[in-house]
Amino acid sequence: MKKLMGALLGCMVMQQTMSQQVIRVNIDLSKKAQTVHNFAASDAWSCQFTGTWPDNKRNQLADWLFSTDTTADGQPKGIGLSMWRFNIGAGSTEQGDDSGIRDEWRRAACFLGADHQYHWEQPAGQLWFLNAAKARGVRQFLGFLNSPPVAFTRNGKAFASHGQCNVSPDQYPAVAGFLKDVVLGIKQVTGITLDFVSPVNEPQWDWSDGGQEGCPYNNEQIYGLVKAVDQTFHQHRLSTKILIPEAGKLNYLYAGEDKPAKGTQIASFFDPQSPVYLGSSPNVYRAVAGHSYFTTSPRDTAMTIRQRLHTALKGIPFWQSEYCILGDNAGEINGSRVDLGMDAALYVARVIHTDLTVANASAWQWWLAISPYDYKDGLIYIDKNKADGQIHDTKMLWVLGNYSRFVRPAAQRVDAQLTGNTTAKDIYVSAFSNADNSLAMVVVNNSAAAAVMEVRGKGIPVRAMRSYTTNNEGNLRPGNVNGHTIVVPARSVVTVTQQLK
Repeated sequence: MKKLMGALLGCMVMQQTMSQQVIRVNIDLSKKAQTVHNFAASDAWSCQFTGTWPDNKRNQLADWLFSTDTTADGQPKGIGLSMWRFNIGAGSTEQGDDSGIRDEWRRAACFLGADHQYHWEQPAGQLWFLNAAKARGVRQFLGFLNSPPVAFTRNGKAFASHGQCNVSPDQYPAVAGFLKDVVLGIKQVTGITLDFVSPVNEPQWDWSDGGQEGCPYNNEQIYGLVKAVDQTFHQHRLSTKILIPEAGKLNYLYAGEDKPAKGTQIASFFDPQSPVYLGSSPNVYRAVAGHSYFTTSPRDTAMTIRQRLHTALKGIPFWQSEYCILGDNAGEINGSRVDLGMDAALYVARVIHTDLTVANASAWQWWLAISPYDYKDGLIYIDKNKADGQIHDTKMLWVLGNYSRFVRPAAQRVDAQLTGNTTAKDIYVSAFSNADNSLAMVVVNNSAAAAVMEVRGKGIPVRAMRSYTTNNEGNLRPGNVNGHTIVVPARSVVTVTQQLK
């Protein structure tokens, strides 16, 4: 009787849902936007410890982040990140308390020791994750500096003094040589060639409080350092590309804002008329990297900033290369306190959607893959214990997976327009054509009601579709789609896949 009542109740809910006005999604495969390069996250800072945790724990962490495998019933084991960001430490770990960085979990070890010798085994936990990512199919890797090695900084620390750039021009060649050695050394010990290096990070901020490794730069200083790295890489015939400028917020890419010497970075580095033009340097990657912090709320502001960014890019690819939930975001959501559930996940999904569809981001990258903090900065949370501890996945992890697991490198975003129930609010749709001729459509339903959607479009065959739902009931939960009509549960993110040919 209970089973019968449950089935009847389910039918009543379905009938009520289907009675709603249908939202039509018109997909036009011929209208193509940006090419997707990757989805990623960084190993800062916890992987230096979790990479040495017991095998069952660290392998579960790696599976959640990198795996594209499924269980026998089609359940994805992980979110299939397609790039991994490796923190190239400056040496604050070796300095200990003398580093001035109070939290040892925010210190980072340097391959180059105080004895002026390289110690390639030094960040063993980080190297374990590099190898784990490669073993699970990740094919793109990036190494980033928050600060130059302490051996080359002005104050001998991995953070700045009084907001001044912490490396002098005469040390640029030394930093460049260090990065060349790191690329070759990592290849030697792991077989992995870093596809990219990012030599500066959020150059607009002062980085003088000892909260973490960091170094400020103005555009002229970035130019000098990057030219030195480019010349060294080119001289040694390295294939590794240099990604710049990792702006602290998107506004600095197209405007001077409050830091004119550190702003308008697209024009500064990619306009041939600029005195600090880097666009023709052989190892400089022709893409612009910036961070979505402080630009995501309210939605009208987020849209305007990304529209201006897209216009300023003039066809240069854009990488959203770092994000987590910071600050109070115009009262919409606060970065403090861990949220393992859908509130934070739906906010992140809206940010991803806006970056992809308005700014035309070719890459979307999260900040801390694994966090020990009571903050909305992690895809996965752990105990702050260097040897072992509990691990907790989040809905933010799996919502990112609604994109990263199914929108693969070389996919192209295609036009997806909503018609029919045009009064529907808080529903966002994007669609991508993968290189293997599969379609991935991602629907974000931030509303309190389920939505009925019908997929149409030229070139969309009447063929089986598969759905993967992340909500309070599951993570990338697989299901079959009857025809081309999809019921998207309230407060969920659903990816629908279909083979086109």
